[in-house]
Amino acid sequence: MRATSLFLAIALLAQPFAQPFVQPAAAQAQSSDADILVRSSRDRLSNWREAETEHVIVLSDGKQADLVRIAHNLERLHFLLSILYDRLDASPDIVKPRITLVGDGAEFDAMDLQSRRAQSGPYPAEFPAQAYYDPREDGPVAALSRLDQKLVLQRGPALAGVLPDLVRMTSETGSALPGNSRSPGPMPDPGAASATAMQFGGSPATAAGVNEISVLVDAESRIYAAYARHFLQTYLPAAYPRWYVDGFGELFSTFVAKSGEHGERIEYGRAPGDYSTVIARYARYPVAKILSGDYLADRNSARRWTPYHAWVLTHMLSFDEARRKQLSVYLGRIARGDSPADAAQAFGDLDQLQKDLIAWDNRRMPFDRISYPAGKVDAPTVHQLTEGQAAFVKGRLELGSRVELPPESSDPKAAKARARAIAERDSWLARLRRDANRYGNNLEAQLLLAEAECRSGNPAECVAAADRALVLSPGNTNALSWKGWGQVEQAGNPADIKAARALIARANRTDPLNPAPLLAYYRSFRETGAQPPEVAVLGLAEVVRIVPAAPGPRLELAEALVQRGLEDAARRLLAPVTRGAWKSPESEKAAALLQAASP
Repeated sequence: MRATSLFLAIALLAQPFAQPFVQPAAAQAQSSDADILVRSSRDRLSNWREAETEHVIVLSDGKQADLVRIAHNLERLHFLLSILYDRLDASPDIVKPRITLVGDGAEFDAMDLQSRRAQSGPYPAEFPAQAYYDPREDGPVAALSRLDQKLVLQRGPALAGVLPDLVRMTSETGSALPGNSRSPGPMPDPGAASATAMQFGGSPATAAGVNEISVLVDAESRIYAAYARHFLQTYLPAAYPRWYVDGFGELFSTFVAKSGEHGERIEYGRAPGDYSTVIARYARYPVAKILSGDYLADRNSARRWTPYHAWVLTHMLSFDEARRKQLSVYLGRIARGDSPADAAQAFGDLDQLQKDLIAWDNRRMPFDRISYPAGKVDAPTVHQLTEGQAAFVKGRLELGSRVELPPESSDPKAAKARARAIAERDSWLARLRRDANRYGNNLEAQLLLAEAECRSGNPAECVAAADRALVLSPGNTNALSWKGWGQVEQAGNPADIKAARALIARANRTDPLNPAPLLAYYRSFRETGAQPPEVAVLGLAEVVRIVPAAPGPRLELAEALVQRGLEDAARRLLAPVTRGAWKSPESEKAAALLQAASP
């Protein structure tokens, strides 16, 4: 652990970040019982592959060429964002996100992933959530479909009652949309409608219906948008309004990377495919209510505010020089604690802003590009997972949605929801135990089971699974951490606690940048009613540094700061949790902590 003072570490964490604004001129179905299913020998190769770059890990059971392209493009997107927001020298220790690409919508929906720490919209029902993101304390995870989607905005008479509002594509065929790096030839005209019936492999009548209004959403655009939002929350953590986080992702959703004879080129900021179709279909929502945040509680906004509207608002405020300066002031005021309504005064006359937005919509909107030498961004390394490893890919994703329970409540409705969540967790855990037992020699299975048992309040079972993992991988950091934590929860005397902490400390020495032992060490004091020493608090500060978007460690560190009389530092540290774009299970607790600490 770094030999630095607690106060220096906290001062560094509490430094205000420069508010991001784009500077274009500066940068020319399966059944629920199958979610952890193990089908074959753990040593046989599966269809799943993992691609890793300097800043991201991507898993997919699709074509290897697609996986390599997407992972490489995500690293290029990271490079672009680092240039635009001056983060080229950001810490290399930040934990990489793990992005899992699954098949069609039915496969995605079958996992029943619940985004408790990342919400978008609210949008109309025709624009369902297309991504799962959880900024977990051991590193962010995300899941998205790797297949394009057809969103039906209005069903045609010939297909009424036959097609649902959302029809997801089930083929591997790519679309030639702006922002799709698979598209050959020149860039399409921004805003031009690009979804055609033939892209769905049928005749125009059968594929689109009569008078049907639909848009085609390129799967890669969703992946790039999700990564851009992750970058914002991780490398520029602050209190952002939700519309801006949504719009920031959409702004980079049409990112395109191209290689040429003289180097590589990145373009961003082009309009999404079928943009004009969506804007014409949905009336524009008052921009004043967006900037003030009033739209979040307005039912009408869910019928008029779409990701495409988020794109155009963010696009104008980022590419228009005068408005870009106003956006910077607006975001800065929110970061300092002003209400969104007060911060919106930075834009001056909001009626005029509404008119300018409409006028912006009626012109050929700008985009930007940068060029750089070939080889500047390394291609990913790829390895194929065994069937034993692949069997628990989805289980790892589902973990957070299963073991995190709603709080206890005297309200009958809330109590019923908690009871249902406990039943679902227990059923999921029983399947995980069954499959982990079938593959006792599978390291991934034992590590997943150890974490699930510990986080479900089963310390003895947690220690047993961790021991099996240590047989397979002696000295494994995560196995040592979970075993140590399980022993803390079972400890009956100070000697047992000391032995458990020694195990956790061993895990930390094995991998000093792994958040698991740092968290387990700090929590070992809180769990036993002891005051965490400074070295434990410093470890917690290290966790916040390497997983900045995770709200849990921020809350725990803020509690330690308040206990030491550093209320202002705690308030700054918790700004992304208490006033950020996303509500989380930690948000209410963080607000209560700050209220109690107020003079």
